[in-house]
Amino acid sequence: MFLRQFVNNNNAAVVEMSRADFLKANLRLILAWPLLGLILCAVLWTATLLQLEAEKKVAQQQALDSVSSLSKAYGQYLLRTLEQMDQLTLQLKYEWENSRGQLRLDQLKTQGMYALPQFAIVAILDRKGHPVTATAPLQRLRVNERSDFLLRHWRSNSSALRIALGRASEAAPSAPGAGESLVHFTRRLEDEDGNFDGVLLISIHSSYFSEFYNSVNFGKFGMSAMVGEEGELFSTRLGSRVLPTQSGQGTPFLDTSFLETESGALHSGGRIAFSDKQNRYVGWQALKAYPFTAVVGLSDGEMLHPYEETRTIYLGIALAVTVLLLAFAAVATVLSLRLAWRHHQSEGVRNAYRMATEGTSDGFYIIAALRGADGSILDFEIVDCNEPGAGYFGVRREQLLGMRLQSRAHEPYFRDLIHNYRAAMVSGFSEEEIELPEGNPFKLRWIRRRLVRSGDRLAVTLQDISTAKEHERDLRRLANEDGLTGLPNRYWLQQFLPGALGRAAIARHMLALLFIDLDGFKDINDTQGHAEGDKVLRAASLRLKAVLRPGDHVVRLGGDEFVVVLDPVEDDSRAEQVAQRIAIAFDEPFYLGSERHKMGASIGISLYPRDGAETEVLLKNADIAMYAVKVAGKGHHRFFQPELFETIRNRRELEQSLVAALEQDQFLVVYQPRVDAMSGQLCSMEALVRWHHPQHGMVPPLEFIPVAESSGLISQLGEVVIEKVCLQMARWQASGLELVPVSINVSARQFGRGDVHQVLASALTRHRIDARLIEVEITESAMMDEQNRAVEQLSAIRALGVRLLVDDFGTGYSSLSQLQKFAMDGLKIDRAFTMELGRSEQGEVFVRAILSMAHALGMSVVAEGVETREQLDILRTLQCNEVQGYFISRPVPAEQMLSLMHQRFLIPLPAPALAL
Repeated sequence: MFLRQFVNNNNAAVVEMSRADFLKANLRLILAWPLLGLILCAVLWTATLLQLEAEKKVAQQQALDSVSSLSKAYGQYLLRTLEQMDQLTLQLKYEWENSRGQLRLDQLKTQGMYALPQFAIVAILDRKGHPVTATAPLQRLRVNERSDFLLRHWRSNSSALRIALGRASEAAPSAPGAGESLVHFTRRLEDEDGNFDGVLLISIHSSYFSEFYNSVNFGKFGMSAMVGEEGELFSTRLGSRVLPTQSGQGTPFLDTSFLETESGALHSGGRIAFSDKQNRYVGWQALKAYPFTAVVGLSDGEMLHPYEETRTIYLGIALAVTVLLLAFAAVATVLSLRLAWRHHQSEGVRNAYRMATEGTSDGFYIIAALRGADGSILDFEIVDCNEPGAGYFGVRREQLLGMRLQSRAHEPYFRDLIHNYRAAMVSGFSEEEIELPEGNPFKLRWIRRRLVRSGDRLAVTLQDISTAKEHERDLRRLANEDGLTGLPNRYWLQQFLPGALGRAAIARHMLALLFIDLDGFKDINDTQGHAEGDKVLRAASLRLKAVLRPGDHVVRLGGDEFVVVLDPVEDDSRAEQVAQRIAIAFDEPFYLGSERHKMGASIGISLYPRDGAETEVLLKNADIAMYAVKVAGKGHHRFFQPELFETIRNRRELEQSLVAALEQDQFLVVYQPRVDAMSGQLCSMEALVRWHHPQHGMVPPLEFIPVAESSGLISQLGEVVIEKVCLQMARWQASGLELVPVSINVSARQFGRGDVHQVLASALTRHRIDARLIEVEITESAMMDEQNRAVEQLSAIRALGVRLLVDDFGTGYSSLSQLQKFAMDGLKIDRAFTMELGRSEQGEVFVRAILSMAHALGMSVVAEGVETREQLDILRTLQCNEVQGYFISRPVPAEQMLSLMHQRFLIPLPAPALAL
């Protein structure tokens, strides 16, 4: 035969080429794999080293960020401590001078004052340096230090606080703290004529200023230091050791000259070598009000330890991959050469099959056309095939070779096959997917057949695509079917409804859509988990199908939303009957294990053609009717009415107006003062947002706040209020006015976003407002949601220095343990309880209970809604801290609030009694 003769001739040509010639012809192939392996290794190591360099830079930057953050925190710690000492010495100076020398510090210490361990000595020295009164023997001090105190304050008329470094005297080694470093805080005392009258002295153990170290993870070799303006070390901590203090430019361990590298900068940082052979990343923060610098250092080795571990892993992986690549290159070279040799040997044979095998991996055949004397095709013969091709016919390859198709022309499949082969010999190419009839010789359902003519032969490729067609059918089914319940889905409904509406229009009958939402499903899903929620949805789908006619359809749109299509319906009553049956079906509880869960169904109904003639319109109107059921209390049904649309439209317009109001800055802030209940002195104020609509004027908060809450705009509105309050306080502050704290309400949704502390910190920094002048009011419900996360949020806000108040206390569901957990600074009694004062005994009992509980927890209490003198008098009797309400003042704009701030005392005096 021609094919076998062609193969034999080709094999002979292969033998004539020597192996040396083969190697020369495939030199590129020999070098390609090793060269590719080397290139890949170079790319791998370059990428690895670049990645390691990037990781190192990130680790170093993180280290710098850490010491920067720690130095700021340590600076804040030192600043608060020094401010406390400043206030303490001022208070003691005031008490001493007012007592006319009668104050006794030893008695105060016995009573608990100055008894904390950080106080080494608290003393009053007369003009000659002799102790008048003290909490401890002054023998602890070095002799020359007393002289220094007297001399400095005698020369200077300033009563400013002075801070000096010293050590406890070693003259009395048995005394507690002997030889330990001390930090002396002194103030000048003056007599009634302003003359020098002695010195007030408070000596603190220097270790007290390094206690911040205990609250933060500095690592084994971390360091903290308090450095004076001349470089003296007032407190130094290295790991668990407190180092002795030192005057001058530091110690051999810590040379503080690096603090001068950025003159005038409040903070800087860098990597510095220390004499203990430890490199450290160091950050420092200059204290604004005192001549000290807070210095923090973290060990280079400890900070970069994760990077070193990563580096070891990366290098190990790169080395292993390099070995694998080189081994792969070697093996690939050998295999490629072997394959090329075999390819070279069999190339002639494969030429006969190339066209048949190209683009396929299944059965193939070579079919020869048998022609008559006139050149017409009489038959076709199978001259070659592969084993899979023979397997399709259920025989071996040897049995199939030589078979002529006319011998089986009595079978329908082969009659069609001969016709297709003739057409392919004319066209040169044919490819088609064929669904085979029952009883076909391949015992397959679907095949793809590809015919390519080559001379007087056909290269035939057959591929079994039955599985792919099954998948295609399944995909069509899945596209129209809900995977959880097996019901038709939204896509099916969008395809089905237009046709159903068209048929209803032709037949002139009605069609009803019932939009169903399960009441209480979210609670089951949240408390029992999604797996149990899925069981409920499957059970719900079965209940819905059970109450419908065979011709009706129930569709799951998604979540807990279903749509029932009633086609046809005669009138409204038919749809109402089905809705009632559905409601009855859902009155029965759902059983999840041993638990019973009560649910219901809210059903909105729209009818064709009364409520719309298009799919989307009918669905929208049924949805609107369902929403009206939800608003009205759930658990029943309602037909669509045009006024429902107007309600939804008005709500949507209000939402859009809110968006425009935020963009156009239509909101303003008014302020309602809070005063001390006893003195009537202004002590704080609450910021309240108002909306001034350009066309409608002032919009009541009760109208737009709920819409802002439900639409998610409340968070953006809250940020606007914070910004406006801080801006107004900055203006008051710039005018020299003495400020009082302002409380800002934070909604549950805004609090739940978790970024309130960031918004506050940004506004406070931008407007340079002291965080102690801001209070945040949070409702009880906001704190109860995800309590661990709430604790984190509250801690972050409190860390800024902002006070936290519980708003509308008594209307939520707080407990005593929860108030202790959240550690709030104060609470505000809701106006509903304030209004009961003077009306009922229970009202007074309830308020007294709240006050007792809050005061026991160290919380201040504000009573809201105080509108009468009687309410105020009762609150004073109950020792309420602050009051707020119309009796003091209505909420007023910032301009009117300014005059109230000047006035200060705001509680009106009682009217004088008339003489009879």
